[in-house]
Amino acid sequence: MSQCIAEPDVSPAEQASWGSVDLQPATLRKLLGAYPTGVAVVTTRAPDGRPVGLTINSFASLSLDPPLVLWSLVNHSPSLEVFRDCTHFAINILSSGHEAIARRFASAAVPDKFAEVAWHAVPEGVPAIEEALATLVCEHDHCRDTGDHLLFVGRVVRTASRAGEPLVFHAGRFTSLSSTL
Repeated sequence: MSQCIAEPDVSPAEQASWGSVDLQPATLRKLLGAYPTGVAVVTTRAPDGRPVGLTINSFASLSLDPPLVLWSLVNHSPSLEVFRDCTHFAINILSSGHEAIARRFASAAVPDKFAEVAWHAVPEGVPAIEEALATLVCEHDHCRDTGDHLLFVGRVVRTASRAGEPLVFHAGRFTSLSSTL
């Protein structure tokens, strides 16, 4: 396996004077919040058939050939085992009008996240949120423990999309592209 090794071009004194070395979670959360991300709800089914879903903004494209995507889930999530053991999941990319859905699926206080949300089962058996901007149905390819999260890789097997503007998360709040310009 190759390694990427950076050789510093500056003196130790210059290194110490540039930037912050405060890597506390609260500091990093604020810093990483400067990077706007899309908002999605990842869904699957529990072994008992119950639909399971949660809001994520850790979603990214990994490969076009083969078609792979990735997302991550914190290790203490009550849904971790369900997603780790599922065969398929769906990434439902939310539109700018779906803030209430994003908040609903992000809240631990909502016992049945699907109760007031229009959805249907796709042929692979997982829930797809109706009117999502895009849905990528994925076969669970593999996952890996990485830091305090489990990283999931899925192979895209089916997609659906419609026109619209995405919901965006930036600086600790939901927004849209038009309001960030």
